[in-house]
Amino acid sequence: MSNQHSQLYVKAKQIWSTVVKEGPGYPLELKLQLEIHKQLLNLFQPGTYYYYVFNIFQADFDFVSPGVTNLLGYLPEEMDIHKFLEIIHPEDKPYFMQFEQRIAEFFKDLPFEKISKYKMQYDLRMRTKDNRYVRILHQALQIDFDETNYYRTLDVDTDISHIKKDGTPSFSIIGLDGEPSYYNITETNTLTLSEDLFTQRERVILKMIVETKSSKEIANTLFISPHTVNAHRKNILKKAKVTTPVELVCKALHEGWV
Repeated sequence: MSNQHSQLYVKAKQIWSTVVKEGPGYPLELKLQLEIHKQLLNLFQPGTYYYYVFNIFQADFDFVSPGVTNLLGYLPEEMDIHKFLEIIHPEDKPYFMQFEQRIAEFFKDLPFEKISKYKMQYDLRMRTKDNRYVRILHQALQIDFDETNYYRTLDVDTDISHIKKDGTPSFSIIGLDGEPSYYNITETNTLTLSEDLFTQRERVILKMIVETKSSKEIANTLFISPHTVNAHRKNILKKAKVTTPVELVCKALHEGWV
């Protein structure tokens, strides 16, 4: 383990330790937790992905899904927190630290009843086992916590290299169930509520567009006509100030709209 790698782990662990005081006093029923919370994470998968459970107290992974092999080339047993930190692109490691610091600060002041209503997401470049870099969208939701402590998060990393090929990593805090969101937060900005460009129905349709669903598939899922879906599509494009679905997907990812 290199000194740089070790220092990054030490600094990251210091951040995580600010939101956890002690380990959980009961075993986590991992499979049950995953089934319950994967839907709560409100994920889309526009590419290859894997998911894992991060133990905040131990500062390591409790579980890594087999999908990590398809995305990064590593076996699940090879992917621990040290490997994760090691393969972050050197230029993106400072962003990673800034984003994790923001997350810790946000959750320290969040009321207990709202903890499960926020999803964190940011993008980073990660090195695969065959020494390529892919851009992943990292999304995380608190799944194991009580009134005084945080224990575990459910995290999903999705390959978005085909959608966002370059650019500065961006970080967003996404409110669920009507909670406010904070989009594309920079390192110097304070948390400022983002204007909600879209109606609730438009957000649902936007998410399905990012998932590459056709108008017919969206109509069948929502029990509305394709004509209504196409009208929503036009409104979404207009509000997003783009002209094509490809531009819309790229902007939605960059701005953290989904």
